[in-house]
Amino acid sequence: MIQKDLSVKPLLDRIRVLVRLFRKSSVAIQRLLKLCGLTLVKDCPTRWSITYLMISRLLQVKDSLVQVADGMGWDCLLPSERQKLTALRDLLLPFAEHTQMLQSYTMSLSLVLPALLDLNAHLSEFPEAQGSCYRDLASLSQRMKENMGQCFSCFLDPSDTKFSPLIAAACFLDPTVSPEALIENEHDDVQIQELLRKAEDYIAQMVSPVIQEEKTDDNEDEEERREVQKHIMLSSTCIYVYALSLHLRISKDNTAVLHQCESLG
Repeated sequence: MIQKDLSVKPLLDRIRVLVRLFRKSSVAIQRLLKLCGLTLVKDCPTRWSITYLMISRLLQVKDSLVQVADGMGWDCLLPSERQKLTALRDLLLPFAEHTQMLQSYTMSLSLVLPALLDLNAHLSEFPEAQGSCYRDLASLSQRMKENMGQCFSCFLDPSDTKFSPLIAAACFLDPTVSPEALIENEHDDVQIQELLRKAEDYIAQMVSPVIQEEKTDDNEDEEERREVQKHIMLSSTCIYVYALSLHLRISKDNTAVLHQCESLG
């Protein structure tokens, strides 16, 4: 979206031309490295946050860049252009930070919602932070907010037909992020309150079958225990009856022996 927006496209095109000019000249690169130890970052459409990195590096070496460009007889950025680039860098900074954090394989799904909410808040506050300096960037931030709302409505808008409470539930269950992302803000934003309610409902729906299954397992275990006890009682009864019959038979045999002894005596 940034690449094609008319409010920043001419400035970005000018930066790309300047970066290509420097990177094609070994003399300019050597002079720049000698002055600041850094070179310029080339724009690449397949690399995440590359526009931010290109702008950030250019502003980082701006003094050395101007000195080398003057020595080479090249036109460089005007002070007003550098100021606008600074504002554009501030606009893109949170996106680069969250991208850097979330691209790791060790990150959890529970961090997605806090990132989206933070970016949404950043885009809302950006126009006020800029004041009347760069109204075009303020308008750009609002268009970015609308675009982000459309792209992630399935996670941020409970009224969306494709809404999924999965990441809200993941955030709510993670004790390291849920207080920051949901609980502490539940009274500040109606949207967050609704997300919290959806997360709780989703968790309750997922837990209920498990509880029911556990109850079923408990019932099955209870029936199994009763069956085992029944078998034990039956076995005990059988053993008792067998022992009793054996005792009676032994007693009967002993009585017969006594009668034989008496007859012999």
